[in-house]
Amino acid sequence: MNPLKKLQNYGQSVYMDEIRRSMMHDGYLKTLIERDGLRGVTSNPAIFEKAIAQSNEYDDAISEAASQGKSVEQIYEDLVIQDIQDAADLFRDLYDANDGKYGYVSLEVSPKLAHDTQGTIEEARHLWKRLDRPNVFIKVPGTAEGLPAITQLTSEGISLNVTLLFGLERYRDVAEAYIAGLEQRANAGESIERVASVASFFLSRIDVMVDKMLDEKAQGEHADLAKDLRGNIAIASAKQAYQIYKEVFGSERFEALKAKGARPQRVLWASTSTKDPSFKDTMYVEALIGPETINTLPTDTLDAYRDHGEPAERIEDGAEQAAQQLKDLDKLGINLADITQKLEDEGVAKFIKPFDSLMDTLKEAVEKAPA
Repeated sequence: MNPLKKLQNYGQSVYMDEIRRSMMHDGYLKTLIERDGLRGVTSNPAIFEKAIAQSNEYDDAISEAASQGKSVEQIYEDLVIQDIQDAADLFRDLYDANDGKYGYVSLEVSPKLAHDTQGTIEEARHLWKRLDRPNVFIKVPGTAEGLPAITQLTSEGISLNVTLLFGLERYRDVAEAYIAGLEQRANAGESIERVASVASFFLSRIDVMVDKMLDEKAQGEHADLAKDLRGNIAIASAKQAYQIYKEVFGSERFEALKAKGARPQRVLWASTSTKDPSFKDTMYVEALIGPETINTLPTDTLDAYRDHGEPAERIEDGAEQAAQQLKDLDKLGINLADITQKLEDEGVAKFIKPFDSLMDTLKEAVEKAPA
């Protein structure tokens, strides 16, 4: 059993943070499912921009749709719906064999709706209906405006992947918004047994921003402390997030829902490729292995972990130290809450940019299509 598949022994599921049309048809995705125990796929606007606008895999489909007079928005939606459905179908046996716990594929609402509660709700409903698969997650942003959308959509039985989570308090709010949605659904007499959700907590982007500040502090009177914290804050935050997960989903409030068949909203580690070449390429996998967790990996990190991963349950290791590291960051005058809010704002912008680029590419194709 290779290191990727061994992660299952410790309760962790591996997802792939990439999708492109060819992988569903050339056997690549099927191989990952069978050989590596892959249990899901995540996507985002940047991934689809790379797949569609930066390759020729979709050229024929785009040209045909354009020649039929379809709009840019219709073409985009048709392309991504087809890919997500095809991937979900490859995971369907896994989903069915495990009572709906594994085998999910995520599709994100437009990043331009990140601060639009009603717009997020309406698009999520639309995508859920069009996908028509039980083993899909609709990805919605964990912004302040996203919280009521999470509750509403969960109450309607729509399974969600809540994305762009950086801060611990916001993560707690997201977990509670999910529980509130389950309560509303249960109180309405609807089944909550097949409602699923994950909360995507982003990692490497935290270290990228914090480490720049720590490097500056390393020139001052707290140089040793700043150096010790470098490259550790994202993992420390994630370990604290896991403690929140255990608290919220071990509460009496959730136990009452669990008795009715509710599933906890599992935490999903995202942004797991290392950006600093001095860090080990598997650092955001090794430190966060534990029960009921998910790690979504880009293909480079998947390959790296398959090659030299060292699986062991470590999610609880150093929990007290992690809490202290976050306190030490505050001692240095670095406000993590401010940083995570900035990262959320930047994260929204980083998804809008490739989304707009992809729309421009499709617009050009429409304009070139024969009348």
